[in-house]
Amino acid sequence: MEVWPAERVLGRTGLTVDAIGIGCAELGNMPETFNYGVAEEDALGTIRAIFEGPSTNVDIRFVDTAASYGDGESERRIGIVLRELGGVPAGYLLATKADRDLKTGEFSGEQMRRSVERSLRLLGLDRIELLHLHDPEHAPFEEIMAAGGAVEALMRLRDEGVIGHLGVAGGPSDLMLRYVRTGIFEAVITHNRYTLLNRSANGLIEEAFARGLGVINAAPYGSGILAKGSKAYPRYAYREAARAVVAKVERIEALCAEASVPLPAVALQFSLRDPRIHSTIVGISKPERLRQTTTLATTLIPDGLWETIDRAIEPDYTDPEAGRWR
Repeated sequence: MEVWPAERVLGRTGLTVDAIGIGCAELGNMPETFNYGVAEEDALGTIRAIFEGPSTNVDIRFVDTAASYGDGESERRIGIVLRELGGVPAGYLLATKADRDLKTGEFSGEQMRRSVERSLRLLGLDRIELLHLHDPEHAPFEEIMAAGGAVEALMRLRDEGVIGHLGVAGGPSDLMLRYVRTGIFEAVITHNRYTLLNRSANGLIEEAFARGLGVINAAPYGSGILAKGSKAYPRYAYREAARAVVAKVERIEALCAEASVPLPAVALQFSLRDPRIHSTIVGISKPERLRQTTTLATTLIPDGLWETIDRAIEPDYTDPEAGRWR
């Protein structure tokens, strides 16, 4: 399977996606999540660079955001640029996610409709081609799947043509499997659970792919530590990394240095090389990260390095946030 550049059909959606997608969570200015903020002008400059990609020979046309990123701030900033451009440029796929009310926690069918309507307003669009139910771990499965609940509301929006294709995006892999097995969703996003360090989403990826869903792997850098390194950014899955995790990254860093390859190239290509994964979402906060990402994707990695890393660290198959969700 070609690692990069490569377009893939996103499962049974029929949509075409790039092997790499651009994640826009950081662009919503979320210092409580990432431990740093992104000012509006910096975010707008990055978004403009994303949509100018082909003119700068950085051909990444799959862009992912969510209603909850900055509680609408990511979508609002994207919307400013889309209005400048007269809409989503041809050839691009912009996906977003419907969220609970971040203030009250409400995860009802009515809230899903409100979330989608706000996304359309902020983005300046009348249709969302790919939309995911986001972070359903924040409410009981039975509540979200109930008659009149969140999933039924999103299905109605799909029937009305407001949504093109419906996916599910969230954390705990066992819970994501329950949603995949309903047969309702056409795509699934997992995050922080299929990386050099953690493979707890392996079963989810395997079954989703076998069922014909589009499989998207987000946060291949574990929210930053596998991009910036153990000393510069000792955080995994949006919180301080355990000492055992930092120690594993230190061992991987030593092996990468010995092989003369950058750690983030190995972390990114770990996901890109998996034939079950249609697209890997990489968050960026600066325009130069686009070019850097394509460079990392094309860096030559010695064939034996993957096995050497696995033997050295024994990847974890336990959910990195086990016990945090209901």
